[in-house]
Amino acid sequence: MRKIFIPIIGISLALGVSSCNSCSVEKKDSHDGSEAKGGVYTGGVMRLNEVEAFKSLNPISVNEVVSFHIGSQLFEGLVKFDQSDLSVKPAIASHYELNENQTEWTFHIRQGVMFQADACFADGKGRVLNANDVKYCLDKLCTSDANNAQYDVTIKDRVVGANEAFESSKAGKNIGVSGVKVINDSTLVITLKQPFAGFLNILAMPGCWIYPKEAVDKYGQDFRIHPVGAGPFQLETLKEGEVLIMKKNPNYYGVDKDGNKLPYLDGVKYTFIREKKAEILEFKSGNLDMVYRLPVEIFHEIMGDLENAKDRKVDFQILNSAAFNTNYLGFNCNSPVFAKKEVRLAFNYAIDRHKIADFTIQGEGTSADYGIVPYVEAFEKDGYNFKGLKGYKFDAEKAKNYMKQAGYPDGKGFPKLTLQINSGGADRNILIAEVIQKMFKENLNVDIDINIVPLAEHIEQLQLGKADFFRLAWVADYPDPETFLTIFYGKHLPINPNEKTYINYFRFKNARFDSLFSASFTETDKAKRYALLSRAEQVVLDEAPFMPIFYDENYRLEQLNVRNFPENAMNYMDLSVVYLIPKDKMSKK
Repeated sequence: MRKIFIPIIGISLALGVSSCNSCSVEKKDSHDGSEAKGGVYTGGVMRLNEVEAFKSLNPISVNEVVSFHIGSQLFEGLVKFDQSDLSVKPAIASHYELNENQTEWTFHIRQGVMFQADACFADGKGRVLNANDVKYCLDKLCTSDANNAQYDVTIKDRVVGANEAFESSKAGKNIGVSGVKVINDSTLVITLKQPFAGFLNILAMPGCWIYPKEAVDKYGQDFRIHPVGAGPFQLETLKEGEVLIMKKNPNYYGVDKDGNKLPYLDGVKYTFIREKKAEILEFKSGNLDMVYRLPVEIFHEIMGDLENAKDRKVDFQILNSAAFNTNYLGFNCNSPVFAKKEVRLAFNYAIDRHKIADFTIQGEGTSADYGIVPYVEAFEKDGYNFKGLKGYKFDAEKAKNYMKQAGYPDGKGFPKLTLQINSGGADRNILIAEVIQKMFKENLNVDIDINIVPLAEHIEQLQLGKADFFRLAWVADYPDPETFLTIFYGKHLPINPNEKTYINYFRFKNARFDSLFSASFTETDKAKRYALLSRAEQVVLDEAPFMPIFYDENYRLEQLNVRNFPENAMNYMDLSVVYLIPKDKMSKK
């Protein structure tokens, strides 16, 4: 990660839009600040923005990044990620043990963890969390529900009894997960079907966050907008699509190394300004403390000032890191057109990814030369065979030959298609779609329409298989190649093709891929496991159910008084440890 201080004065943001008031809710943005042990400051409200509305804050329904960002502050699981290096650390569990054959995990619940105060409790004050709450949430995770998007990617096929519990729930039976056993209020044992090296990563995912049964019983479907957890912040105000305010959880268990109680902040305020240009202006005006993802149009205008930064007044800081994020176009392999592999391969060879990366997004990401798994040096050192992968290099003649093999010489007879993309992401999604539209016309003589829909609607249509050609990005759930390849796993598909699929939107099924991918589950040697996963990825590249476009890079702007907020490849945020230095005390720091 690089942290660079750069000036905002002199950057001509001639964007043609006016600054807006972030919301009509009473503002709590400024604070006098109180210095605590170790030189940290307590108080203040962190002001953030998301360009898309969240879909659901119910942990088992979280399937997009906005809900993940917000939910990570409201909920915690047995373990969670460290935002500095993405290692897994204890959270609601104070510690754990693993048996000799690595199939039995014993978790010890931290003493005194409290659920946030809420009207769902008899006295409205919250209560102590215990092992039975963890059991309840893991059982709930293994319950058939139209909104359950987490079961497939967490403990399905991994925990003893998880699959049986899920299948029984379809018939209205609640048998619970036999492999999750409560020993006493502070001890829980989870038994796996076989050893799985990445199990702690799974437990840090949203589907394994802990919440009280009382909240689900009281709010039902409205739990998505009335979350109750044990995280560092609790919901105070919500106007969907406009503003969400959290206040600090006074009963949060966390303390720092100096004994200061966490979180440091009084609260967090999310606005939902949809236009990135307006968002940047809000940041420039001092109304936001951080923004991530810079608009392509002003990316170089901001970054170009880095060379002169040392000679000018410093007004904000920029953090940069490679991202575990792959942007791609997907094919519905069940559709009449894309059932033909030759068409999928033709589309892949017809686009120039380097031109898109260098000119369309102006270096905001790198061309996807490998596949779905972005290049990570640590992955390669541990055995992932990036250099052995055969991806797609731009080759117009090869693309035309594949179209001819598919029965569409020079594009003749090929039906007009619609590429569905989601709104948000500044204008980047549209710019890329338009460039690809042009490349298809020039290199394949194929016409493509572009349809833009809100993200929530986009995801819903992909789950139902209603979009044959679509844009999406996959952000890693944890730092491991497996989290990218799982989106192609055949076992994520429903038996009934008309039912929702919560992850394999390509409706892709390949026995060779499934065999290699599932073999990696039980391989405890990391080098051998990564070798299996890279071989599985080559199967995907050969079958081409998707078009990798580019690998993202994270660029984050922060005000100078923001501290303890490092960038990471997953853009994971733990606001419990972030603090703000009061502006009048900045000169001393």
